[in-house]
Amino acid sequence: MTPEEKVPVLIAGSGSAGLCAAVWLARFNIPYKILERRNGPLEIGQADGVQTRTVEIFDSFGIAEEMLREAYHVLEIAFWSAPEGEKGIKRARYEADKETEISHQPHVILNQARLNALMTGLLGSNPPVEYGCEVKNVVVDENVDSNDLESYPVRVDVVQDGVQKTYRAKYVLGCDGAHSIIRKSLGFKMVGDSSDAVWGVMDIYPRTNFPDIRKKAVINSAVGNILLIPREGDSMVRFYTELPAGTKVSDVSLEKLHDHARKVFQPYEMEFAETFWWSAYSIGQRRADYFHRDHRVFLTGDACHTHSPKAGQGMNVSLQDGHNIGWKLGMVLQGLARPDILETYVLERERTATELIDFDRKFTKLFNTKYRQENGVTPEIFAEQFTKAGRYTAGQAVQYDTSAITDIGEQDKQLVSKVTVGMRFPTAQVVRSCDAKAMQLVKGLPANGQWYVVVFSGDLTDHAAMSRLGQVSPTLSQIVQRFTPTGVDPDSVIDRVLVTSGNRKKIELDEIPEFFTPVTGKWKMKNLGKIYADDESYNSGHGHAYAAYGVDASKGAIVVVRPDHYVAKVCSLEDAESLGVFFEGFLVPAQSG
Repeated sequence: MTPEEKVPVLIAGSGSAGLCAAVWLARFNIPYKILERRNGPLEIGQADGVQTRTVEIFDSFGIAEEMLREAYHVLEIAFWSAPEGEKGIKRARYEADKETEISHQPHVILNQARLNALMTGLLGSNPPVEYGCEVKNVVVDENVDSNDLESYPVRVDVVQDGVQKTYRAKYVLGCDGAHSIIRKSLGFKMVGDSSDAVWGVMDIYPRTNFPDIRKKAVINSAVGNILLIPREGDSMVRFYTELPAGTKVSDVSLEKLHDHARKVFQPYEMEFAETFWWSAYSIGQRRADYFHRDHRVFLTGDACHTHSPKAGQGMNVSLQDGHNIGWKLGMVLQGLARPDILETYVLERERTATELIDFDRKFTKLFNTKYRQENGVTPEIFAEQFTKAGRYTAGQAVQYDTSAITDIGEQDKQLVSKVTVGMRFPTAQVVRSCDAKAMQLVKGLPANGQWYVVVFSGDLTDHAAMSRLGQVSPTLSQIVQRFTPTGVDPDSVIDRVLVTSGNRKKIELDEIPEFFTPVTGKWKMKNLGKIYADDESYNSGHGHAYAAYGVDASKGAIVVVRPDHYVAKVCSLEDAESLGVFFEGFLVPAQSG
C-alpha cells in the first residue's frame, strides 16, 4: 500500500508564487510542504524584471535591502528609432522609467533565482521542500464541507526517486508553471491564442559602441525591434529581439539572433563576447478557465495565466498571486478568519489575470512593426504609449472589487482623497514620535499577518482633535479585543497605527490613549513604536503625509489596511463602530462582548 502523509498545505512548485505563499504560511506557523520536480533550487531564472510593487512586498518582508544592493536599478529609458531618409537608428528621446508618485521604491533587475533564494531564506534553516518530486494526480473529495478544517480532502499522488507516494492536504496550491500538472489533473484548460510573431531573447556580454548599452532602451529599426534590459553586475545585457515575419521558433539559432541584432543596431557595432543564455518563443496570451476546485485547490502564476515577457509581468504577477493566497490561508488555518475568505482569492486574482491578458495584447502590438505601420504609430506615439503604461507595468494599477474584505464606500474620497479602497496603501514620510526617526509610514506596517487600523487624528494640540481621539479609542479597543485570542499580544490580529499632524513636541506620549501604546512582547513592555507625526524631521525635511494621503487634519480619518497592504476600508472617526461590522464579516470572534 502506498504510504500517506498528511500536511495542511501542499504547494506544487517552488517558483515565485509558491515561495511567496510559503513565506506567509511560515509567518503564521502553518505546516506546509513544497513539491518541486527539479532536483534542486532554481539556478538560472529566465525572469529578471522586479517591478516596484514586488520591491514593496520584499520590503514588507524585510528582505528588500539585500535585493536593492545587488540589483540593477532602472532609472531611465532611451527610445531609438530609424528616421526616414537616414541610415540606421538614432536616439529619439529619454524618459524617466517611472513617475515619482507611483512608488517610493525603484524598478530593478535581478535574476529570479536570486529572488527565490531571498524568499527561501525566510523559511527557516531547513525549508520543507521535496526536490525531485513529480506530481501525477490530484483528487478533491467533494463531499467534505468547505468549512471543515479538520479534514484532509485533497489527495495528491506523486513520484519521488521512482517511489510512489500519496499526500493528504487541507489545501493545495498549483504553482507548477505553464505546463501545470495540477491544472491538467483537474481538467482545467488554458483559453486564449498565439500570434505569428516570434521573438528571441538572450543574455549577452556585448562589445559595442552603442552609447545606451547600460540603460533600458527600446529600439525600433527598419529591420526589427529590440528591447534592451541591462542586467545586474554591470556587464550582462538582455535583448528581447523581434524576428522577421514568417520566422518559425524551430528555425531560430543563436547565430541568427546575433546576425539580426547586428542589423538592428546599425550603424553601431555590436559584437558578442559571450552569450550566457538564449531562447526563442512565439507570443501567446492564455488564461485558465477556472482558478480553483471547491476552494480547496487554487492555481497561481503561469499555471493560470501566460503572456509575453516584454512588460516584465510574469514573475511579478505570479509572486503576487502567492502573496494574495498565502496570508488568507494563514488566517483561516490559524482559526482567525472564516474559510470563505479564500473565495476572495479567485475574485481578486482572476480579474487581475484577465486584465493582464488584455493589457499584454495591446502592449505587444506596440512592438509589432507591421501593426505600427498599418496603424500609423510613429516613434513619438510609441514612446508616449510605452511611458503611459508605466503605472500598470509597475504593478500599481491593480484594484480589487468589493468583497467581504474590501468595503468600498461612496464617501471614501471625501475622507481620504488620495487613497483608493481596493488598491495598495500608498506611503509618505512621517516621524516616529518615540525616537524622532523619519521613515516611510509603510515601514510601520510590516507584513507579519496583522490587519492595520491607521488612525489620522489631526493636530492633538487642538482640544477637539484630542477629544475625538479619546472618544474613538475605547470603541477601537473593544473591536480589537473581540477578535484577539486569549494569551496573545493585543496587536497580533488587528494592529493600530496613529498618525498625528502638527508639532509632535507639544504632545506627551502619556496624553495619547493607551490603545496606541499596547503592552506587548516577551517582556510585556509598553510599545511606543505605533505613533507617528506628520511633522518636520531633523535631517529629512517634511513628508507632508496628510497632504499625500488627502486627509483633512481638522476632521481626520481611519484607513483599514489588509495584511497584504491593500486598503480594505475607510471611515470617519465618528463612524468607528462600522469597523466592528466589517471585521465581523470574515474574522472569527475570539471573545464575547
